Order: sequence, then structure tokens, then C-alpha cells
Amino acid sequence: MLIPTSWLTRYVKLSVDPKELAHQLTMAGVEVESVEQIGMHLDPDLVVVGEIVKLEPHPNADRLQLPTVDLGTGESIKVVCGAPNVAVGQKVAFAKLGARLLNTHSGRDEPLRPAKIRGFESKGMVCSIKELSLGEDNEGILVLDPDAVVGSPLIDLVGDNLLNIAVTPNRPDCLSVLGVARE
Repeated sequence: MLIPTSWLTRYVKLSVDPKELAHQLTMAGVEVESVEQIGMHLDPDLVVVGEIVKLEPHPNADRLQLPTVDLGTGESIKVVCGAPNVAVGQKVAFAKLGARLLNTHSGRDEPLRPAKIRGFESKGMVCSIKELSLGEDNEGILVLDPDAVVGSPLIDLVGDNLLNIAVTPNRPDCLSVLGVARE
């Protein structure tokens, strides 16, 4: 069973790192098999929450669009995007140049560089879940909660540590986040 540490903090104050927490839980009789980090690899300065404020069709391509993304610092960047679900008003994951992302063509983690796509230079990227290495979904961009703060680091929204707990038959009280928090 996977337990996000961010959920545990809703019930108890955690003053130890996730590995120490896993050790303490195991010593208390709740076996933690592993600790997995999700989204903790994202650079807080280069992968941020952006808001799409304008959307234009690409002049040289039918399936591409040119979203203008507000980064919350008074700076807006126009990029090339081929996602079918992009729309004005969305809060999105935005990667600035230099951010390390999964290149879905090569399958490798690579730094983001400027790219000229059909005659338009794109100096950033609106990202999918797969490009952020947060999952396998690559059908469109990651649309964030409308309450997300523009300009804030994406790691604050998606970064977490997951405790993989092996719940034994004698510990049904640990089949929930509240039960593990109580322990």
C-alpha cells in the first residue's frame, strides 16, 4: 500500500526525513518496504506553474498552437504546443530552458533547449505528465488545479515521498492513511 508523506502531515507533524520515518515505522511493527520519490527531481527554478493567457494557431502547421504563458513574474513566453487539450485560462506545468525533462522520442532525460518548430522558435515548454517523468500519460498537457499559484515551483504541487507499506494480516488498523498516522 502506498502512503504519501504529504497526506500523513495532515494528521501529524513529521520532524524526520522519509527514510528515518520508514525505519521508525518498521521498528514499530509497520513494515515499510521502500520509499519512492515522486516529482522531487524537478528543478524549482526551472519548472513552474504557468497560466495560459493567450492561444493562437501556428501559422505554418494545422495541429500546432502558440500559447502565451504567464509565469507570474511579469514575464510571458510564447511557445509551440501540439497538445489537443490546451486552452486559455488553464494553469499548467511550464519548463524553462535548461530544465531536465524526458525526451519522449529518445527516452532519455535531457536539458530543454530552444527549438525552431515550423519557423517559430520555442524557448520553453508546456509539459505532459510523461515529459515530467510523473507517469505514462502523454495524451496532452498536465492541467493543474485552478487554485495553483502562478510562478510557484511545480515541485511544491507534485513532489512527494511515497511509503510502500506491507500491511500484515495482524495490522488491519494500518490499511489507511489515518491508521498509519496514528502509528
